[in-house]
Formats: sequence, C-alpha cells, structure tokens
Amino acid sequence: MPAPSQRTQVRRLPERGAYDPAVIHAILDAAFLCHVGFVHDGAPVVIPTGYGRRGDNLYLHGSSASRMLRTLRTGVDVCCTVTLLDGLVLARSVFHHSMNYRSVVVFGRATAVEDPAEKLAALAVISNQIAPGRWDAARHPNPQELKATLVLKLPLAEASAKIRTGPPKDEAEDYALPVWAGVIPARLAFGEPEPDARLAPAAPPAPRVRT
Repeated sequence: MPAPSQRTQVRRLPERGAYDPAVIHAILDAAFLCHVGFVHDGAPVVIPTGYGRRGDNLYLHGSSASRMLRTLRTGVDVCCTVTLLDGLVLARSVFHHSMNYRSVVVFGRATAVEDPAEKLAALAVISNQIAPGRWDAARHPNPQELKATLVLKLPLAEASAKIRTGPPKDEAEDYALPVWAGVIPARLAFGEPEPDARLAPAAPPAPRVRT
C-alpha cells in the first residue's frame, strides 16, 4: 500500500484515513459527481462536474471553451473531491452529531487527452460511469463534436480516502438521557423515467441506472 503524501495524510481523526488504491477506487466507482478546486486569476474556484475512472486515472470532460478545463490543462495544481453520504449520525448531544460517509481527495495536475482513441475511450468511461451502458445505447460523438470537447486526465498517484461508519459516540454521562440516538441511513435514489416528448416510436424502454 503506498504511503500517503504530505497533502493526502489524514490528520484529523487519522484512524478514518485509507490509502489502499482498492478502497479509493471502490469509492470513486460508486459515484459520478466530483468537485474540482483550483486557483484562477488569484482566486479559489470549486466546480462540480461528472467524471469517470479507468485504472489509475480520473477523466473529466466538457466544452473546449470551459474556463475550468482550459485552466487545468495549463498544469495548475488541482484538488478533486468525491463524497458519498451513507447516513446521518444523531447523537444524544448536538456536539457529537456526525455523518457516515466515504470520501476521496485527489491532488495533482491534469493533462489534456490528445490521442483520439484514448479520448473516445475516456468519453465512454465517463458516460458509462454516470449511466451504465449508455455509451453503447446512444450515438457516438462525430468529428465536430469531438473537436468541441476537451478531455482531461488526472492521475490518482496522490489520493486518499476518509471514511466514517458506525453509531454515535456520546459522552458516558449522556447515554442515560431520554434522547433518541442512532443512524438514519442515506442513499442516492432515482425516480421514474420521464420520456422526452419527441421520443422516437422505436426507442427501447428507459435504461436502468444506479439504484
């Protein structure tokens, strides 16, 4: 297991830190939305965006005119975070309320994907991470659309996870208080599909996405 760097070392509650790539990959694969932090014109900026993981890289994509992507491709330092909320942890005291979560923080510098084959493969990874199987079900980008799309690759060489599980941890004297305490589980859920008004008659049923 790789040793954490100065930036990825979990210092606050270090027992919650995890550096095993398998653990980090599993958290990244369970999500599809990240927040990308960087400095632009001397000011901090954080942008939410979709992503995909393949191997030891995260792929980001968007318009070639995107301020975020154009800034990142210059090689500036970037911090990318992913968080999965697993539950609200309600303690007997307000001080000890918490959340159960799985999170990943990635530091590094992104590079533009120029190779056409890798670019298409990266777009497939992103599409399928957001909606499994979508790449094969929909029309692929044409040359003009590919030219208008910028894909960046962010290595996972400097990444760590932080995880909290379990019940609340109260002060010993508070366990006798007549206050409900425990965990309220949380998960991401999707509703019933809403077909587009111009759906072709021969279109198949809506795909099944994450549950």
